[in-house]
This record gives sequence, structure tokens and C-alpha cells, in this order.
Amino acid sequence: MSITIKQLTPGFIGEVSGIDVTQTLTSAQAAELEAGMDRYAVLIYHDQRFSDDQQKAFSRNFGALEDTASATIVTGRRLDADMADVSNLGVDHKPLARDDRRRLFNLGNQLWHSDSSFKAVPAKFSLLSGRVVVDAGGNTEFADMRAAYDALDDRTKAEIEDLVCEHSLIYSRGLLGFTDITDQERASFRPVRQRLVRVHPASGRKSLYLSSHIGTIIGWPMPEARAFIRDLSEHAVQPRFTYSHKWRPFDLVMWDNRATMHRVRRFDETQVRDMRRTTVAGDSVTAEQLAA
Repeated sequence: MSITIKQLTPGFIGEVSGIDVTQTLTSAQAAELEAGMDRYAVLIYHDQRFSDDQQKAFSRNFGALEDTASATIVTGRRLDADMADVSNLGVDHKPLARDDRRRLFNLGNQLWHSDSSFKAVPAKFSLLSGRVVVDAGGNTEFADMRAAYDALDDRTKAEIEDLVCEHSLIYSRGLLGFTDITDQERASFRPVRQRLVRVHPASGRKSLYLSSHIGTIIGWPMPEARAFIRDLSEHAVQPRFTYSHKWRPFDLVMWDNRATMHRVRRFDETQVRDMRRTTVAGDSVTAEQLAA
């Protein structure tokens, strides 16, 4: 059976069938799936019953895995550094208490963002496996940053072409009032610089590189920068640019952080929601970094 990718929304979301990605891929299969990513930016695979090792092995077809340790608050881990724990569970595998510090930090995932934009070399792909999903809520929404860029007027495109933004987890968590950050975490979350407009290395398409992690635009007064980024973000997440994924057990969703934003929606956190993400590392900076 050959790989089939069904278009779910025009030019954006693809649904993959005809392959079991828990098994070893050929180089041709991996290349076909990567080409699908270059076209759609989000691919959905159903009924992929991964072990952690199988998910890591599949992810490595597209590049080296990113170390996820610097993307979390300093706390106990259920999973190793090659896999991000995007669940609502503690080390005892039970739902976190409402006032648990890790839960409060992770509420930032409900804001529109791009994974690892707060790292000097930002992420390429993210791959999220739904091991245990909830009955209601918990959808993951995606926004097509290529289509959002294309829809801008020429004057705005010219204005943003060379702008550079500062990204940090401190900024996104601060939007929610989470300021309980240790000195060690503050050092780990030191702001980095990213271009506001990116060019996809395979397709050549331009896209907006937006995220709740943005705190300012280099050379702009911060209030003006934040107001402008808010305007761009409101434009980019209009319904015509977005898709909401309702999770089935053992879905795998794979997205390109260079061309999308995403967020999770609220759900009943007394229920178990076990989601595990591998992240394929990027290979270049988008902007020159401030000297240490």
C-alpha cells in the first residue's frame, strides 16, 4: 500500500494514510513525508501506537532531536530529554494539582506560539503523540503563517521585511501573570533574536514568525512593538488561516514550526491527558544573536 496524503484544508493540513510509521521507514518514504510537510506544514497520522523509542526513531528520519530540558521549569521529569512531556501528569502519572507550579507554567501552551522560538537555533518539526486523550476540549489549533503573510498588504510586507524580534519564555509566561521564575531558570530563558519574516528553505515561501514568546522588536519602544505584534497576531489567527484538531487515541500530529503557530485549548484537567512530543532541531539561526 502506498502513502496517500489527503488535503483537509486548501494547501495547509494533510491527512496521511497507507503507512505504519511505528515501523522503520525507507529513505524514499521519509523523503515523501518530508515533501508532504513542505507542502502542507501539518500532517496528521491516525492509529500510530508508538512506544517512546519508536516515536524518537521516526522523528530522527527528519533530523537530530532537540534537547527539551531547557524548555521547562526546573522540576522532576517523567520523560527523558529527547521527549517533551506535554501531559497534565506528574512523576506519579496522576493529574497535577490546580496550583502545581509546573501546571501553571504549562498553561502557556494555551497561547499561540511556535515551539522553541525562544532558542537561538529554533526548531524544525514537532511531532505530538496522543497516548491518552480527553473526551472534550484539548483540541490543538494550528495557524498557517504562510497564508497569513501572503494576505498582508504590500506596505506592511515592506515594513516587516527586516524586523528582528526578541523571544523568551519569560515573555509568554508573563502574559499569564506567571512570574515565579528562579535565577537558574531566568538564565536558561535568556531572550534570543529571531527574524519576523522567514523564508522556507524548501518551498521558498515567506511566512510570519510570530509567537507569544515575543517581547519586543529590536530598535522599537516596547509598548509600540507589543501593540504591533498583537495586531499581526490577530491577523494571523483569523479563522480562514486556522485548523482545529480533535484528538483521537494514538493520533500523531506533525507540524513545521517555521511555517505555523499552534496552541492547545482548555480541557478538564482532572482527566488524564498524556501527550508526548519529540522535536526535530533546526540547523541555523534566523538572526544574529546578541553577544554574551
